Order: sequence, then C-alpha cells, then structure tokens
Amino acid sequence: MTDVTASSTEAPMMKPPRAQVGPIAWLRDNLFSSVGNTILTVLGLGFIYLALSGLFKFAVVDATWIAKDGADCAKNDGACWPFVFAKFGQFMYGTYPFELRWRPKLVYLLAIAALVPLMFNGLRDKLRVVSVMAVVSAILIGLDLAFQSTKFTGVDEMVDPVFLIVMCVAALVTSFLEEKTGKKPFAIFFFLLFPIVATILLVGGIMGLEFVPTNLWGGMLVTLVVATVGIVAAFPIGVALALGRRSKMPIIRGASVGFIEFVRGVPLITVLFMSSVMLPLFLPPGWNIDKLLRALFMVMLFAAAYLAEVVRGGLQAIPRGQFEAADALGLNYRQKMSLIVLPQALKLVIPGIVNSFIGLFKDTSLVLIIGLFDLLGIVQKNMTDSKWYAPSTVMTGYLFAGALFWIFCFGMSRYSASVEKRLGQGDKR
Repeated sequence: MTDVTASSTEAPMMKPPRAQVGPIAWLRDNLFSSVGNTILTVLGLGFIYLALSGLFKFAVVDATWIAKDGADCAKNDGACWPFVFAKFGQFMYGTYPFELRWRPKLVYLLAIAALVPLMFNGLRDKLRVVSVMAVVSAILIGLDLAFQSTKFTGVDEMVDPVFLIVMCVAALVTSFLEEKTGKKPFAIFFFLLFPIVATILLVGGIMGLEFVPTNLWGGMLVTLVVATVGIVAAFPIGVALALGRRSKMPIIRGASVGFIEFVRGVPLITVLFMSSVMLPLFLPPGWNIDKLLRALFMVMLFAAAYLAEVVRGGLQAIPRGQFEAADALGLNYRQKMSLIVLPQALKLVIPGIVNSFIGLFKDTSLVLIIGLFDLLGIVQKNMTDSKWYAPSTVMTGYLFAGALFWIFCFGMSRYSASVEKRLGQGDKR
C-alpha cells in the first residue's frame, strides 16, 4: 500500500475586485445604485453646479479686489472685497479703540491656548487643528502683504501677522504641555480664571488698563462674548433645570416646570426687549445695569430652558435598571447622577445639545434689537457708508457675515460628530 502525501499550499492573497471596493464601488452603491438614485444624483449635481458656479462667479471671477471706494466697485458686477478689507477691523471689534485692540486679541489668544488642549484628545488631532490655523494664518498674511504694496488704505487693520503666528504657536505649545500635565489645569483656567481675566482685559478700569465701555464693543467680539457666555453658563443651569423637573419635591419640580414653560413660550427677541426696556423700570432710582450684561443674562436663561428639555430627554432614555443599580450600591443622589446617570444621558443627547448651541450662536444676531451691534449688525451699519455705497456692497457684506457664521457652526457640528464617535466606541457590536 502506497502512502500518498498531498502537498497543500495556501492560495495567494488577492486584492478584491475594483468593482467591489474603492471610489467607483462607493459611487455605484451610494449614488447610482438604481435608476431613481441616478436621476436624483444627476439633478442634485446640476443644482449644486448652478449654485456654486454663480457664487464663484460673483465672489471670484467678477469680484473687485482693489478699489478706493464704492465707485470703483460699481464698475463690476461681482463682490466688493475692498469694502470688507477696509471695514474688517470694525467687523471684528466694532468701535473698540484701535490702539487698545491688543486686549481682545490677547483674550482670543488665551482662549485658543486653553481650548485646543482641552477639546481635542491625542496629539494628532491637536496638530491637525493647529495646521488648519496655520494655513488660514498664512492666507491672511499673504493677503496683508499683497495689499500693503497698493495705495489702498485700511488693509493694515485686516490682519495682524504677528498675532496670528503667536496664536498658532500658543496652541501648539499648550498641546505639548497637556500631554505632560493633563487636562485638569486647562479646565481650571478656562472655567474659573479665564472669565475673570477676559473681563479685566476687555472692560479695563483697573490695574492701569483704560476703561472701555461696552457700547464701543461690536462685531465678532460681541457675537463671541454673547455666544460663549450663553453656551458655557446655560449648560449647568439647563442640567439643573432638567434634574429639577424630574425631582420628587413638588416645589422644586413646580418651579422648574414653570420657568421652562414660561421661557419657552416667548421668543428670544421679546426677552431681549424686556431686558432692555422694561427691566430698568423695576430698578431703584440711580441703579443701572449694563446693557450687554442684561443681554448676557437673558440669553443665558433662555438657552438654559431649551437645553433643559434636551437633557431631560436623555434622562428619560436611561433604563430604570440603571437607577435601581445605583440605589442597590448605596449611592446617594449626587453620586448616582454624577457618576452613573448623567454621563450616559449627556452622551445620548450630544446632537441635541450641539444643535441648541448652534441655534444660540446664530440667535446672537437678535441683540441688534436692543442696540448691540454684533457681527451682522455692524455689517449692516457699515453698508450705509456713502463712501462704499455700491450695488454689490450689500451682498458682499452679507456673504462675508454668512461665511463666518457658517465656519463657526460647521466647526461645532464637526467637533460634536467627533466627540459622539469617540464616546460611542464602546457601543459598537
């Protein structure tokens, strides 16, 4: 009997067919998988082409890039970018004294230096953010150098190259420091010390700093102040209101429900109008609260009421067994909420929370009704400048304001998506 030994060899590894992987397969599966999807894809691409081609023609091809006044811009049908360059300082800081604008710039620098290490995990993500900041800085510096060679005035207010470079370096240095020290020092600084430092720098009046009244503030400075204070302060208040609405104590539950339903029953513009016109009537004679401070307080309470309902939805989504398990472990109410319930509830409602933040950021334009000139308000105000009057000036101003709002809102959306993806790693099956 002969033993036959069969030699077995592994089959060579082969790449999958191109029709199943790669960009062509993705296009076929997602955009051209059927006749109906193909028709919708073609129509969608056509609509996008028409919209973007018209925008590109207005903003780039037919745009005016060098001009002394609106008369030069009126010669073309496109955007009047010299109007934006000339008014850029006001768009960013309003009528904040030019020689003191280093103070809001320093506030921006401190905020960036604290937020980049605090908000992003991993050195790779931080380097990616700093790289984007560096590219934007390089573009702005290039524009500054390009226009400095012309006779166009006011471009030196558009950008401070030294400030942009320092901001990138600060974000990079603090990112390396966070790898050694952890996030706790940055969290303590941003939430406890930064509000005090920012207030002293922006307002002044102490430590030898010249006093700058808030009626001189404007532009992106007001937009960021109102949005930041509203978002940061409204979050803990909203969480407290959500917990109060689910409380077993009738007084706390009734007060929370009454506040939430009352605030959600009126528009923000009414709340701001009441803070500006009606509130001073209830103050004692001689008392006066700063108009910006009143707006910040009302925006904070308004955002907290809407955020409370978002958080309450997350609390109701937590299974009852989580509460019972916490009770079985002997945890008190504070430990149960802070260690078990709230971390899970907040993770579930990240899209709703960020949606509220984005809506609040855009609603900051309503402060114009009480005489505070935010970004959109200061853009509209400068449109009345007779020197820069031109048919395209109005559209250019709105395009610039819309682009800035979109950058901030899109950035918050992408950041929330990354946080949601990172926190949801344990939920994958």
